[in-house]
Amino acid sequence: MKILQTGDWHIGKLVHGVHMTSDQRVILSQLVALIETEKPQVLLITGDLYDRSIPPVEAVELLDEMLSEIILKHRITVIVIAGNHDSPDRVGFASKMLMNQGLFIAGHISKTIEPIVVEDEYGEVNFYPIPFSEPAVVRELYGDDAIRDHDSAMNAIMDRIQKNIDKSKRNICIAHAYMMGAIPLETSDSERPLSIGGSEMVNVDYFEPFHYVAVGHLHRPQKVKHEHIRYAGSLLKYSFSEATQKKSVTLMEMDGLGKVDIRLIELKPIRDLRVIKGTLEDLIHKDVYTTENTDDYIMAILTDRGELIDAMSKLRAVYPNILRLEKEGFDREAGEGLTKTSSDFVSKSPVDLFAEFYEEMSGEVFVDEKRCVIADLVDAIEQKRRTS
Repeated sequence: MKILQTGDWHIGKLVHGVHMTSDQRVILSQLVALIETEKPQVLLITGDLYDRSIPPVEAVELLDEMLSEIILKHRITVIVIAGNHDSPDRVGFASKMLMNQGLFIAGHISKTIEPIVVEDEYGEVNFYPIPFSEPAVVRELYGDDAIRDHDSAMNAIMDRIQKNIDKSKRNICIAHAYMMGAIPLETSDSERPLSIGGSEMVNVDYFEPFHYVAVGHLHRPQKVKHEHIRYAGSLLKYSFSEATQKKSVTLMEMDGLGKVDIRLIELKPIRDLRVIKGTLEDLIHKDVYTTENTDDYIMAILTDRGELIDAMSKLRAVYPNILRLEKEGFDREAGEGLTKTSSDFVSKSPVDLFAEFYEEMSGEVFVDEKRCVIADLVDAIEQKRRTS
């Protein structure tokens, strides 16, 4: 059986105030084209279809358009679970009617998780969908006061599945979680925490009974402890912490014994999201027009010393989709406060204020020689003010 895994679409996403819908339409169209080429029997979408629980109209329309084409034109089985960004009610709407068309949606966690059965030439494959659920929801559903965090909630869910699982069949799990393996996983700034004030990680060992586990939530394609437990990652880069990541979808082929062969297939976005670094003059030099795609989404880190005049406008003339500007050595965006004296500036002398401003802007120590020059200048200005 050939199975295509994807997830974390985040349709309707805003990145630094820019709507990503047009970029998402391009990448999802490539996904549809890949389905036409590879002809998988099943498509797994591992949560976070939308970026927020109440998605904008254009996001709903885009999802409807893409799923309709995948299901009605290509006639493959699609299994979808809700992620932590999704509203279970909205994602799961009309799910019972859509089953007849081959679209299976798990919005809410069920007390008993029944597998979705898909057959190939070797027999049945059981797919167990586990949508994202808050521990409090699982605790109430199971009546188990011991469920206090995501790990204990997933343990309770998996314990119930394992009591009924048919180990003579091939079994696949679809989940949306932050799994904890032997090696720390790579995370991104655009991933919303699953838990505030508590543990959000779940033990990967709970998933040992499955031949394959398709996981959503983390945006980098990566395995968790075993090759057959994998995040497909997001289709697009949604933060500059993801700038070096290679985005892909995961194509898995399973034989009659449940052994899997895995391929990562990259899709090409209409615009990349990347970080550039250098002096202002170097970054806007005419050579960049022939060596780079200047239409990409850009974060620029300037290495210039001293103040720059209208740097953002000069960069935007070359990189029309620049989203963020930083100066090397400063963890702030252009336009944020420049000094740390907002609360006590009244009590500080003009020379002290300038010294802090200088060190913030240049990253250099305001040495005594420079302090003397500024002090003389301030005295001269003050003297002129008094005599005028």
